[in-house]
Amino acid sequence: MSYAADLRLVIRGQDFRRLFATRVVSALSDGVFQVGLAGYVLFSPEQQATATEAAVTAAVLLLPYSVLGPFAGVFIDRWRRRQILVHAPLIRAVAVAVTALLLTRGDDGVPFFLAALVVFAVNRFFLSALSAALPRVVGAEELITANAVSVTSGTMMTFAGAGVGYVLRVLFGAGHSGTAAVLSASAVLYAVTALVATRLGRDRLGPDQSEVRAGTREALGQVLHGLIEGVRHVRDRRPAAAALGAIGAHRFLYGITTIMTVLLFRNYFASSAEAGLGGFAVVLVVSGIGYFLAAVTTPLVTERIRKEVWIAIQLAFAAVAEVILAAPFSPVPFVLGAFVLGLVAQGVKLCVDTIVQTTVADAFRGRIFAVYDMLFNGMYVAGFAVAAALLPADGKSYGVLALIGVGYALSALCYRLAAGTPSSVTTADGVRPRA
Repeated sequence: MSYAADLRLVIRGQDFRRLFATRVVSALSDGVFQVGLAGYVLFSPEQQATATEAAVTAAVLLLPYSVLGPFAGVFIDRWRRRQILVHAPLIRAVAVAVTALLLTRGDDGVPFFLAALVVFAVNRFFLSALSAALPRVVGAEELITANAVSVTSGTMMTFAGAGVGYVLRVLFGAGHSGTAAVLSASAVLYAVTALVATRLGRDRLGPDQSEVRAGTREALGQVLHGLIEGVRHVRDRRPAAAALGAIGAHRFLYGITTIMTVLLFRNYFASSAEAGLGGFAVVLVVSGIGYFLAAVTTPLVTERIRKEVWIAIQLAFAAVAEVILAAPFSPVPFVLGAFVLGLVAQGVKLCVDTIVQTTVADAFRGRIFAVYDMLFNGMYVAGFAVAAALLPADGKSYGVLALIGVGYALSALCYRLAAGTPSSVTTADGVRPRA
């Protein structure tokens, strides 16, 4: 089915509509906040962004997901999820308000970044609660569709929020007071998210306390053991292991590309910080279109060819696109390259998600997706670190560009060899799929 048809199917349920509204308003808030924060740190006229600053800023946005992700589930299964969806946005609203207040006082040092870190750390609990609550508001037969619609819509609303944040920055200005105004707008949106979540019944989203056996301390201690078990389980399942390797390689190279793009639009393509942010905003919009198009086309393509083949094709396509579109180091081709990488990023992820879901045992699925989450964000941050070490201040480097292109080409080749033939692929139930 198409995305629109999927949305019409699941939107009929009242509680799903309320949960869906909570997700999209929060995602909109995230986009506004992220542009406000990154715009100030990386595209402020008062400071010259370096590769290290760009990498550190991006890492602040993502490391909480990697570190807190596996542990969040312990609390999500013990606290009322509806209350998490109400309280987490309120905490974020307060933390964002603090960052805005610090900026009005001219303080953009450690306290400023700590407040921003709280915003993103709390979001890990919010997103985990959304995922855990979804099966409580839709039937089992609609769960996959509801999950796909929710995640895709959340991603698109984050991109939309980034656009709103950019417009607000243009209206309010790029200085301390202007950025504080943008952040304040996101704080209001977070408060609205909490208000939307109150429309859900207090106990509607669970959890069922009668099913909770281990104490919180014991459960936390089991997290690391569970992660190790998950790694061992996926190691023996070739399709899942190869898919995780493919997306890990992609995220690493995508992280390098992200920092390169920020630096090019900040220090090379544009004559001013504001013009650079405008160009980078275009990159985000075009990349978002690529993400959306992948959500539409990937299900259609994978009805005709195997997901493993489609992953390899996309990685190879990314390698060619990097060489052809990025090598001129010109804004327009680079924007087109962002579209291609957005298409590849979402297309690969949708395929990997499905492969992992269908080739690992259900009893291990939660632990393996915790490992997946850490890999997904950890490799992205690792790409930032490499970019910080290799890229010059203006972001222009043929050597790094060659590294990215060759990396994607090798990833496509290695994945194609590692994924195996249809006869070597088995599902979680041990069934070999037909060619």
